[in-house]
Amino acid sequence: MIYVDADACPVKAEAEAVAVRHKTELKHVCNGGLRPSDNPLVEVVYVADGPDEADKWIAERAGPGDVVVTGDIPLAAKCVEAGAHVIKHNGDALTQANIGQALATRDLMTDLRAADPFRQGGGKAFSKSDRARFRDGLERAIRAATA
Repeated sequence: MIYVDADACPVKAEAEAVAVRHKTELKHVCNGGLRPSDNPLVEVVYVADGPDEADKWIAERAGPGDVVVTGDIPLAAKCVEAGAHVIKHNGDALTQANIGQALATRDLMTDLRAADPFRQGGGKAFSKSDRARFRDGLERAIRAATA
């Protein structure tokens, strides 16, 4: 099973394409606003409005043999702890070996933003190469999850 934290996820279409190629069920989990897919392998799961409701839903279900796609580091940590394979939108894997550092970096950046309210995000646009790296990362994660 592939779980996608679908609110603000830039790679939903790529995740669906890879899931179909592997004949793997995929669940887009969101608070709303996504159209259902015609594909029988793909389900859109609508959770209640509220912060972290999609994260809670995914964390309660993800485990060994599953792949989770998320940019949310606390959700990723819960899923890694539960034995799921986790990848970010750029295709980077989050594992037992690197999740602690990812959490620490997230906390540091949160503190820096709180200390300087004028600090603005300056992330670069999501590119074709980012999408390609994601597809490659998801392929690796699916193979590892089903091995």
